[in-house]
Amino acid sequence: MSTTDWTASAQGTGQYAKVNDINLYFETHGAGRPLILLHGGLGSGEMFGPILPALGERHQVIAVDLQGHGRTADIDRPIDIRLMADDIAALIDHLGLDKPDVVGYSLGGGVALLTAVKYPAKVRKLVAASAHIRTDAVYPEMRAQQAQVSAAAAEFMKDTPMFELYQRVAPRPGDFPRLLDKIGAAMAKDWDFSEEVRGLQVPALIVAADADMAPPSHYTEVFQLLDGGLRDGGWMGEGRPKGGHALAILPGLTHYNIFSSPLLAAVTLAFLDDQPS
Repeated sequence: MSTTDWTASAQGTGQYAKVNDINLYFETHGAGRPLILLHGGLGSGEMFGPILPALGERHQVIAVDLQGHGRTADIDRPIDIRLMADDIAALIDHLGLDKPDVVGYSLGGGVALLTAVKYPAKVRKLVAASAHIRTDAVYPEMRAQQAQVSAAAAEFMKDTPMFELYQRVAPRPGDFPRLLDKIGAAMAKDWDFSEEVRGLQVPALIVAADADMAPPSHYTEVFQLLDGGLRDGGWMGEGRPKGGHALAILPGLTHYNIFSSPLLAAVTLAFLDDQPS
């Protein structure tokens, strides 16, 4: 992971919501139309510290710590983006939000995507950053590294930002090896959400770094499933994807720093605020 200082911004207001038998932690930043923000694996909402001020200028940002991450303690169930999507839908109801935008990175991007797929009536727009939709989209050398993620790796991760953050904020700091086991088990499964993406009813922005965990061609493929990149857009935009979808490949970034990049904030705000719903 990046050595970026994940906590380099103003603090928000932290609260817990009891949903689906999990005590879900979230922080609220800024004001405006609500935006639910979902972090990557082994991180927390603090990963977005450098871009939270920009997002919070125009939105009420609700940065959630997902199951077993950050200040949300783990519960007795697998780490599964489908189950965590249920948590986010329940949080939307718990907070009485009227169709918030949902923005996620990596693991959180998958959760955001599945939230929009399963609960289209609850989500206005979706931004999924660095979230591949097929297991085999990831480079083979990265899949080999993912296969090594387990409790046994905890000792080797003690100098990483993920471990330091977990030790500082987690309700049960000793659960870090357990989290690694669950993340490793989740990554070891084969999955393909192509059909779910094809049927997506919520306007979506697909975002990736130009040197991401999967090649740019994969994110272009996702865009094509959403009716994008199949024809000329037209002078008046009449050839753009019918569902209001968009694609952004961000230059000079990787999977390990895109979450804190001003470019991610810029394209997210442009899509959420500047395009018609």
